[in-house]
Amino acid sequence: MRTTPSTSHSSRHDPIAGALAADRLNARAIIFFTMSAAAPLTVVAGLVPTAYAVTGSTVLPAAFLIMGVVLAAFSTGYVAMARHMPSAGALYTYISRGLGRPAGVGAAWVALIAYNCMQTGLYGAVGSALTPMLYRWFGISPPWWLIALAAWALVAVLGVMRVGVNSRVLAILLVAEVTAILVLDVTDLFHPAADMAVEMLSPAVALTSPGLGPSLMIAAVGFVGFESAATFSEESREPGRTVPRATYATVAIIAGLYALSAWAMAVAIGPGAIVETARRDGARTIFVLAAGHWSSLMVDIVQVLFVTGLVAAKVAFHGATARYAFALGRERLLPAAFGRTRPRSGAPLVGSIAQSVLGLAVIVTYAVAGLDPLVDLFYFVGTAGGFGVLLLIFVTSIAVIYYFARHAHGQDLRQRLIRLTPAAMAAGALATIMWLISSNFAALLGVPQDHWLVTFVPQLYVTVAALGVQYGVFLRWLQPNMYARIGMGAKAALPSTPLN
Repeated sequence: MRTTPSTSHSSRHDPIAGALAADRLNARAIIFFTMSAAAPLTVVAGLVPTAYAVTGSTVLPAAFLIMGVVLAAFSTGYVAMARHMPSAGALYTYISRGLGRPAGVGAAWVALIAYNCMQTGLYGAVGSALTPMLYRWFGISPPWWLIALAAWALVAVLGVMRVGVNSRVLAILLVAEVTAILVLDVTDLFHPAADMAVEMLSPAVALTSPGLGPSLMIAAVGFVGFESAATFSEESREPGRTVPRATYATVAIIAGLYALSAWAMAVAIGPGAIVETARRDGARTIFVLAAGHWSSLMVDIVQVLFVTGLVAAKVAFHGATARYAFALGRERLLPAAFGRTRPRSGAPLVGSIAQSVLGLAVIVTYAVAGLDPLVDLFYFVGTAGGFGVLLLIFVTSIAVIYYFARHAHGQDLRQRLIRLTPAAMAAGALATIMWLISSNFAALLGVPQDHWLVTFVPQLYVTVAALGVQYGVFLRWLQPNMYARIGMGAKAALPSTPLN
């Protein structure tokens, strides 16, 4: 059993005395977190019809499979980094060790913004999705923010509890959610509008289609969340095994599930009609299909699972974001208090409370301002967060190459080339996808090209990253002890351990 610093306060003189609870999660438990963060039913009900409508192409099923291969190749280097340096800081840690500590500080600041956008944006979807259901069932129509506050209270409580409790809650919600998706898919496939159109699943066909680029761009957004496996590495059993297994399994499940769902939807409607139907029905497409074959009660159950899936994603992103804050507090890029944990549960106490305070502030602000929770909060803020996470994944793919080019870890040149080849291929593919997203950001947001968000979001991340790099350089010259902690994971909490 691996050893970690105690979860209790080890010294009155050590301002960073907490540690995450070790040996709590196996690979299956981590998959519950990563899959929940990916929000499968939200992607199938919302992103898939949106992709058909926006791209006007039918290569989306194959695009999910291609994206799965790209991220599997990326994961070869990503999980190798996780084996050598398990850290709740995950992407930030790997960028620090691969591209240097100043780059790591920039990545840390980008990660805080991106993950906070993802987790706060989901509150808008929860409130918007449940309100019409309550009116239909009970004749009441509470404001969206009241429902969002109920979800916020649940997430806030779970955030400070043992990570195993969160995992069990997510297991129940996720299994129900995925089961509903599979039942929907099987129903669609048993009621084809025309032929089965298996060519929609062919990467070879998709590679010759002009619609592949935009489809890959949107498919990439659907995978956001898979990378969070490494944030739970310090709490996992044998992280050198559990994190790789969870990461690869999540990528495979997401790619297969989304490709199947996108294909089944097109089969039920007809490949020639799916684009027009998606443009007409939008996120209701999946429920309109279900209503044609199921009772109203079954459709209502799926809609409830849609809402619980959003709550599950909230819990997962809340936990991941709190652990990022914990890692940054431990390494002094946030106040040292963020590096403390709750003694009884080992949860990142201050980081979790900070996420709850931020979530409450966002809900109140949007409610008072009268902004649209679905468009202005969920879609705009959530998409901005997804863009930031994908940017971090791309930079991490480069950091992996630089790190293993300089550190052999007992491998000869041939073994290192075998490891670096898929990582380099993934970096090239991710560079192309990031270019597609940046060039078509207006389409992804669903706004005109001259909308202020189109330039604001990319510029925000570039500016924050640049300021972070400058702050890292400042620390190197004026605070060398603090600088030495950056990217060191649990070692940063052990003053007696050499920081190199």
